[in-house]
This record gives sequence, C-alpha cells and structure tokens, in this order.
Amino acid sequence: MHPKQTLSPGLVVRDLSAPLRLSDFKLIAFDMDSTLINIECIDEIADAVGKKAEVAAITEATMRGEIKDFKESLRRRVALLDGVPVDALQRVYDERLRLNPGAEELVAACKAAGLKVLLVSGGFTFFANRVKARLGIDFARSNLLDEADGHLTGRVVTQSWGDICDGAEKRRTLLEVVSLLGISPAEAIAVGDGANDLPMMGEAGLSVAYHAKPKVREAAMVSIEEGGLDRLLEVLR
Repeated sequence: MHPKQTLSPGLVVRDLSAPLRLSDFKLIAFDMDSTLINIECIDEIADAVGKKAEVAAITEATMRGEIKDFKESLRRRVALLDGVPVDALQRVYDERLRLNPGAEELVAACKAAGLKVLLVSGGFTFFANRVKARLGIDFARSNLLDEADGHLTGRVVTQSWGDICDGAEKRRTLLEVVSLLGISPAEAIAVGDGANDLPMMGEAGLSVAYHAKPKVREAAMVSIEEGGLDRLLEVLR
C-alpha cells in the first residue's frame, strides 16, 4: 500500500507506485450524473411534478451506499415520475444540465492520446445520448424510460443487455468494452462519484473519484476534491 499523497490542494493520490502517462491507457469510462454533468437528472425530472425532495433523498442515500440495492432504488424513484410529460426531459436538458468543469478538456485530451471513451450511467438515455454526441464519446450505456401518450409511465424499458444499469452492469459493461477493444482492464481508467461506480472502479487500472461520496473517495486511487475533471491531467502526464 502506497501512502496517500496530496499533490496540490484538493487532489489526493494514493496507491500509485510510479508516474503514469495518459498514453499508458486505452479506455476511459465515465459515470454521467454528478461526474460528467452537474446534476442528477432524475432529481430534476422529479422537480417537474413537485417530487424533487422525495426523489433526491433516495438518490443521495443510494450514492452514499446507504441503500444497497440500486435497482430497487431506481425503480422506486422512476415510479414517482409516472405522468411526467416527456417534454420535461428536454427542459431539464436545456435549462439545468451543464457539463462539469474540465469535462470537455479531459475527454479531448484522452481522445488525442488515443483512448476510447465510454459513458456508463445509472441515468437515462435521453441525456446520455445527448452528452455522448456533445463530447464525441465512443460508447454509452444507460437506462431507458418508458413513455406512452407523451408522458412517462413510471417504468424502465428492458434493453438487450438488461433493464437497469446498476453497479454490477457498469462493471460488466467496462469489461465488455475492454474485451471488445482487445485490451486488459489494467489499461482502463474509471471515473465516478457514487457507490454504484465502485464495481467498475475496482476493475480499472486507475480509479478516479470526482467530488465523490466519502466511501468512493476513500476507495479511489485518485480523488479530485476541488476543481474540474481536467485535474486528472495533473496526475497523468
């Protein structure tokens, strides 16, 4: 075990025995909500029907790891969205969703160094597909909200890989893309903030916490606690 080091204020590095270069890696996997973007999308959708506080409390407990079953947690929260107009999602995207500081810079640096980029999210395809296009991300996996007659039904659609992208599915997706690329998990970086990111972070050669929950900060090799995502470039030359 290598000692914890604070390279500069708000940037904690542990378990790194030697300097690493971005070009040592071939894939970077990002969580979306509160990692690549500034919001938890489900909380903001819930705001459309006056249920933000109720949904956000479940989200927070889940991300802290206090609610262990992510799938059940997501189903509970999505059920509260029953009847929300589908156009509320576009309003959330237009009015509330912003890329987190340094997201564009870090993704651009990774792509320039030859890395593929994966977005793997317990959030929703409506947002994930738009963020994917905006940043030029190569692969994305996320949950699909069911809708009928212009409104959400409070259910999640089963996709070819399953119904809910939880921590186990994030890990499986990372390993699937690693296999697809013909590389090893040691050549992957995983970036996240919540308890459901820990399984994929545990497989990656480099795990990065971004403004994360305490148990995620403690588990990560790099923890960005102040500043933007591009602070990872201070560690990877």
